Amino acid sequence: MTWDILNIIGTLAFAISGALIAREEDYDILGIYVLGFTTAFGGGLVRNLLIGIPIENIWKQDYLFEIAFLAITIVFILPNNWIDHLKKCVVFFDAIGLAAFAIQGANYAVSIDAPFIAVIIAATMTGAGGGMIRDVFAGRKPMIFRSEIYALWAAFAGFTIGLDLIRGPYATIFLLIVIVFFRILSVYFKWNLPHNIQNDNKRSLDR
Repeated sequence: MTWDILNIIGTLAFAISGALIAREEDYDILGIYVLGFTTAFGGGLVRNLLIGIPIENIWKQDYLFEIAFLAITIVFILPNNWIDHLKKCVVFFDAIGLAAFAIQGANYAVSIDAPFIAVIIAATMTGAGGGMIRDVFAGRKPMIFRSEIYALWAAFAGFTIGLDLIRGPYATIFLLIVIVFFRILSVYFKWNLPHNIQNDNKRSLDR
């Protein structure tokens, strides 16, 4: 049950996130569906490639494709004034997708007895991979490399699950809330991992 819920939450959140960015970039209907689907399922494809899970497993999730299709269609038909309001929620949807898929990816790796480092990588790439592909397709710098602490929160999910610190649905839901909370705090307070020292000094002087 927890597995299915995480899949649904992550798929919905990332499909909406991808479709909203496609609307923001004024993509046509094909572009909106492509960006929505690649955001929702890109992380899973990358994860499967990295830890040796058959790629065709992605195509066996018929109900998730239907959920993503419905979510993208709703975003496509919404009037522009609604989209303007929803654009403010892109970070929120992205944070939910990041958390849900990071936890799901880590659990997937644990279920096949992958080593600890593979659990962290699976969590990171499942959580952040879809957003990375979305940003590349949208012609943006991927958030995983430059945005306020992003992939680190996905890796944190893999770390805690890999160490078997998270057990049961309640602990899983708590971890999801924690990751979403800290991702949004990262954006609000502009927390960043260290950059080049000279660039950091320049930013301090600019302020």
